[in-house]
Parts: sequence; C-alpha cells; structure tokens
Amino acid sequence: MQIYDRNLTGTSAPETGRAQESQNLSRAGAGKSPTSGGVEGSSDRVEFSGTLSQLSRALATFESTRASRVQALAVEYQSGKYKPDAAATSKGLVAEAISDGSQ
Repeated sequence: MQIYDRNLTGTSAPETGRAQESQNLSRAGAGKSPTSGGVEGSSDRVEFSGTLSQLSRALATFESTRASRVQALAVEYQSGKYKPDAAATSKGLVAEAISDGSQ
C-alpha cells in the first residue's frame, strides 16, 4: 500500500525521513501477496471504531427516511395534492445562498 500525502512540504527533516521510511516499507511489501500479510513478520491490522458503525447506521436511517419522504411527495404530486409553499422555498434558497457565501 502506498501513502500519498501532499502535505509533506511543511514537514521537518525527521518527519520527512519517517515518510520516506514508510514509502520504502510499502515498496518492499508491494510484491507480497495479500494473504502473506505484506512485510514479513508484520502483525499490522485495521480496526474500525464503533463510531464508524454508528455513522453507517445513521446514514442508512437517513437514506430510508429520505426515500420515504420522496415517495410520499411523488404520490402527492401525481394526485395533484402537492401544494409547495413558495415563501418557505424562497427563504430556504436565500438562506442557503447566504450561508454558502460566508463559508
């Protein structure tokens, strides 16, 4: 695995050396098969935190809720019952435009 870090220009000499060591180790293990674990004797592993699984569940819930809302709006529109609030829509557009300009 190679690591590309475009922020290395602001590093000190010892940090640059460590970055080069990391890249050299990556190259040394590049010919290894994925099942051999990369660099010989390496016991590195990746663990994802519980926060990541919470985020995944939150995103899934959001997507489900959004899909339900879009479906309900589609039904209202198709039946002719959809009545958009022009004032609320314009306020939302203006608020979004203002917030994008300040950030």
